[in-house]
Amino acid sequence: MATESTLPAQPKSILRGHKAQVHAAAFIRRNERLLTGDAEGFVVAWDLTIMRPKAVWRPHTSAILGVSEWGPDKVITHGRDNKLIVWQFGLEDEARLSTTLPLDPSTEARPQPWLLHVLEVNTMNFCSFSHCPVSSSSDSSTSSELLVAVPNTLASEAIDIFHLPSQTRRHTVKLGDKNGMVMALSLFHHHQSSSLTLVAGYENGVAIVAHLDPTTNRTTSSNTWAVTYKSAPHSQPILSLDISPKRDFFLTSGADAVIAKHPLPHAVAKVQTGQQQQQQQQQPLKAVNTKHAGQQSLRIRSDGLVFATAGWDAKVRVYSAKTLKEVAVLKWHQVGCFAAAFAEIALPSPSSEDSSNEVVVEDRQGGGTDVLAAQAAEGVVRGAAQPVEGIVLTKPNQALTAVPKLVELTVRDKRIIQARTAHWLAAGSKDGKVSLWDIF
Repeated sequence: MATESTLPAQPKSILRGHKAQVHAAAFIRRNERLLTGDAEGFVVAWDLTIMRPKAVWRPHTSAILGVSEWGPDKVITHGRDNKLIVWQFGLEDEARLSTTLPLDPSTEARPQPWLLHVLEVNTMNFCSFSHCPVSSSSDSSTSSELLVAVPNTLASEAIDIFHLPSQTRRHTVKLGDKNGMVMALSLFHHHQSSSLTLVAGYENGVAIVAHLDPTTNRTTSSNTWAVTYKSAPHSQPILSLDISPKRDFFLTSGADAVIAKHPLPHAVAKVQTGQQQQQQQQQPLKAVNTKHAGQQSLRIRSDGLVFATAGWDAKVRVYSAKTLKEVAVLKWHQVGCFAAAFAEIALPSPSSEDSSNEVVVEDRQGGGTDVLAAQAAEGVVRGAAQPVEGIVLTKPNQALTAVPKLVELTVRDKRIIQARTAHWLAAGSKDGKVSLWDIF
């Protein structure tokens, strides 16, 4: 008889509503919402406190390639209709949007959020966009300006970098003539050098890292990009890549069965020994033949410990980011998976031992913030039904006040805490369903 520990893992929830295959997924608003996009151009914003749709609209007339958050009140969608669109999508905007799912028949057109910006882009490559703040000292969640990287409109092997909100093209990057189409890319500022860095994966299995010359004049078309790493660990096209949270390595997966871990050299690296240094920058840190072809939508969790892939074989695989060893296989869907996304993981503060037991709950009516600190807080977060004794209730800039009686969170607060702190892994499939797992 199988025990509970030997039974295969099961998803915590199944989100049903898409009529077409799910191509993109992203957690937003501190994990309270999950955005999913399908092959018919629909986007659904799921409320993870109740596992129900909170907003449904059709931003594109063709398949969704990517979705992402820009601050607390904007969303970026990228479709195969050659458009990248920025939408006004704050909490207050949800009230006027439809909750009728794509799977449900609707005679009325679903209203759309307020449209802020539109970029005409190339989507022949099936390559989704990447974005980062204009300045290395800014954060995407607070920055009013973004740089957005997409495949070039005319040359599919080149990459355009646009500026928002001006909607102007800042750079066109061409890193080779014989690599084929750009299949995956990432744009960010390197932590060590603060230089604008572009990582691209190509149709011929090559991965390239390039940095923008800091002396480049933005007002002219003279853009100098230095290639600091180039490797070809894949025998077939690269399907996805992701950058580690510490910006010290990146991972690639391809149509073959290989997953590779690559270095991220920074722009100020000196070529000390000529040929020897060049040879070092041609080799990945590690490459593993997983024997499972067609793993895509590779995503590294925000703590940098694990990453996941969505497989053509209908399985979601979780790997150790350090060793690239498979640590879990999640099987629920009966057809191929195309999208995977991790929720943001709140890391404990190293300054205090007690900080790991703190749970932040917003005061929706008063606008303040309560901190519930208790030894048993983890039990509440993970779904314990019993109230917690000995909780200390504080307000910002006020002294601690002991509460001698039992304090029990409301059902809504418990759901908010669960949504924000669960280690969610979402997987979108060809069957139009999204499986939601709580792992590690």
